[in-house]
Amino acid sequence: MTPQEFIAKWRHVELKERSASQSHFNDLCRLLGIDDPVTADPKGEWFTFEKGASKTSGGEGWADVWRKGHFAWEYKGPKKDLDRAFAQLLQYAIALENPPLLITSDTDRIRIHTNWTNTVQRVYDLSLDDLADGSKRDLLRAAFTDPEKLRPSKTRQSLTEDAAAHFANLALRLRLRGHDAEEVAHFVNRLIFCMFAEDVGLLPDKMFARMIKAGRQKPEGFAALASSLFAAMQSGGMVGFEQVEWFNGGLFDSDAALPLDWQDLDDLIRASMLDWSEIDPSILGTLFERGLDPDKRSQLGAHYTDRDKIMQIVGPVIVDPLMAEWAEAKGKIEAALDRARKAKAKATATKAEAEARAIFSGFLDRLAGFRVLDPACGSGNFLYLALLALKDTEHRVNLEAEALGLQREMPRVGPEAVKGIELNPYAAELVRIPADPATHSDNIRPPVPGYPATCDALP
Repeated sequence: MTPQEFIAKWRHVELKERSASQSHFNDLCRLLGIDDPVTADPKGEWFTFEKGASKTSGGEGWADVWRKGHFAWEYKGPKKDLDRAFAQLLQYAIALENPPLLITSDTDRIRIHTNWTNTVQRVYDLSLDDLADGSKRDLLRAAFTDPEKLRPSKTRQSLTEDAAAHFANLALRLRLRGHDAEEVAHFVNRLIFCMFAEDVGLLPDKMFARMIKAGRQKPEGFAALASSLFAAMQSGGMVGFEQVEWFNGGLFDSDAALPLDWQDLDDLIRASMLDWSEIDPSILGTLFERGLDPDKRSQLGAHYTDRDKIMQIVGPVIVDPLMAEWAEAKGKIEAALDRARKAKAKATATKAEAEARAIFSGFLDRLAGFRVLDPACGSGNFLYLALLALKDTEHRVNLEAEALGLQREMPRVGPEAVKGIELNPYAAELVRIPADPATHSDNIRPPVPGYPATCDALP
């Protein structure tokens, strides 16, 4: 099929998603010189339509098309919201073996989202007319043949190091001006939180970035601007004509703000231009801690443990034993559901189904009751990744239970799953920075003379 034939055929097609998707995909394969799923993999083991299982929420499959180790692809009807399709793919990525590419499309647009761990996500957007361009077709063909060609060069770690450097410089200058270390830590944590909150939409209309740029014009007035924002975040209120919601926890326990000069604000402006949704909280704390404490600046990176090394502990100590338990529970669920299907009496089938649900629910209770203690938690990197691993495990268990035909249950694992102890007041303050501002919950008790700071729950 030539590009002109493909474009002409699909230019005015308005069929609904289910009617058009497989035909459109097969034509794409012909256009790119790729075998379609049925031709390439008649058994549907590595390249198939409708990958997954019947979902209790309705609909078939976790992805409209799946190619093992390459992509998951979700179609929507003409002019439908492809962001919703992407959110759906993200929800099932674990069950789909975390493909490196998540692709959404209708018959007029194709959007390729990269999905590699520890890389800054990149999105390739192709229109129907773009397929007349050989380089654009080569890009799409790479999704089938060599997805590594689409891997972004920028890593989350390097992006996070950029952000940490800006705040380390700011914190050092504030310390050198004579401000108390804990006061500096608290203030800078607020600034960091605001950048996360803004990028996930909890602060309206890029309010914080606009405030920084306005402050750059008259640096002597920035502290008053920041104080008004912090006051609104403390209890909910207005900043100018814009409503700011209440943020729970102790991070905004007052409206105190430190004065900044033009150099400080330049660092903030540069930091605000980064994509904070891509910045990794698991390493920001350690990098920032080295910059916050002047005595440790020469140690920058000396004690840094990256995500991969932390997961060498989290995997075998937390995830692997829990997944072994789940494998045993899953076997019992499958046996119970098999008895239910074969039962001749309705009462017998009902009892077996109830047994399957009870085993599933019991395992979720087990996950919800799991606790991780780090007796020297530092800035919380290990606890953050432990919590993330527990949440991923819970999500995977829900998906696998759903594939067996059980109703998925609401998430139960929360920040209370991780506990930590830390003597260093800098680190105790740093751990207040939440991994996700949308679920911020500050349960960190302040240090008591003679006792360590204690994290009841990592935000």
